[in-house]
Amino acid sequence: MHIEHMAIWVLDLERMRTFYETYFNCVANDKYVNTTKNFSSYFLSFPSGGARLELMQMPGIPASDNDALTQFTGLIHFAISLDSESAVDDLTNRLRQDGYTIVGEPRRTGDGYYESIIFDPEQNRLELMA
Repeated sequence: MHIEHMAIWVLDLERMRTFYETYFNCVANDKYVNTTKNFSSYFLSFPSGGARLELMQMPGIPASDNDALTQFTGLIHFAISLDSESAVDDLTNRLRQDGYTIVGEPRRTGDGYYESIIFDPEQNRLELMA
């Protein structure tokens, strides 16, 4: 068994697709559009394989009431494994320079990971780890 994909409702489908393509070298499938439901989505594949990310957009989906800086029950982040600690540092700094919010600076965790935490354009938490 394995996780095949995760899905995120998004407000700006093209901006989010571009973010994951630009910073994580994801490749999007052709845009899926269901005109009956006014639903659109992309499946993004990561270069090393593994679980895919589905970005979905449909009018009428309410914005989350959760404060992005506050922890809450439910899915809180997903982690993207990078090749090395220096790759975590480099991507964290690149995202910072490009104006993205760094929630957690690169550090070694108590369970032995080297990670930083950033927000994507719609304030979903991403853990960059090595």
